[in-house]
Amino acid sequence: MENYKILEIKNLLKDYGNGPVLDDISIDINKSEVLVIIGPSGCGKSTLLRCINGLEKIQSGEILLDGKKINDEKTNWSKIRQRIGMVFQNYELFPHMTILENIILGPTKVQGRDKKEVVEIAKTLLDRVGLLDKIDSYPKELSGGQKQRVAIVRSLIMEPEIMLFDEVTAALDPEMVREVLDVMLELAKGGSTMIIVTHEMNFARAVADRVIFMEGGHIVEEGEPEEFFTNPKTERAKEFLNTFTFEKK
Repeated sequence: MENYKILEIKNLLKDYGNGPVLDDISIDINKSEVLVIIGPSGCGKSTLLRCINGLEKIQSGEILLDGKKINDEKTNWSKIRQRIGMVFQNYELFPHMTILENIILGPTKVQGRDKKEVVEIAKTLLDRVGLLDKIDSYPKELSGGQKQRVAIVRSLIMEPEIMLFDEVTAALDPEMVREVLDVMLELAKGGSTMIIVTHEMNFARAVADRVIFMEGGHIVEEGEPEEFFTNPKTERAKEFLNTFTFEKK
């Protein structure tokens, strides 16, 4: 089962009109794999996630989910996004709704699931991320780290096959980063299929099954985390990693 390709990206090209942001990108992701994408700001990492989730149109190439092409005019992206969940930097919680209301909105309104059942699942997930006591709170009453954990629960409750994380700790104060990364580490250990864009190198090293290093819309290098972080093959990857401090194993 480990070699089952759940997602295939083939020769993807994204251009806003003044040169490619993503240039001939090809990646396969296996079921239960954690793929971490790193690279300097502006290299195309977040754009790639947005293309996978249909938030950006691509100029050419293919995206296949379970072997079926999903990037065409007939694609029902609302349905695809139930299968490919995404967690953003800025939480995107509705301020006028309680935490519970934010979480159950998608499964009840979009998926038509039974409200009583969904509420019970929401409670279980909130308990899992240490936020059951915030179930009736509003987003403004939560810290950034707490909001981000709620955003992760909101995506999880839709039961997606793949989770995309777009620099989810970038907007957080340093002391709040750990609590969010711990939730993601737990998901990874549980066998979730995840594509993570991050600037947290120690986390990337700990969580990844495979690392992709991008620059200028290209994949410069990819490999297993220990090999990549201890012995990068390209000079550009070495330069990039030299700007970070790594925790000793």
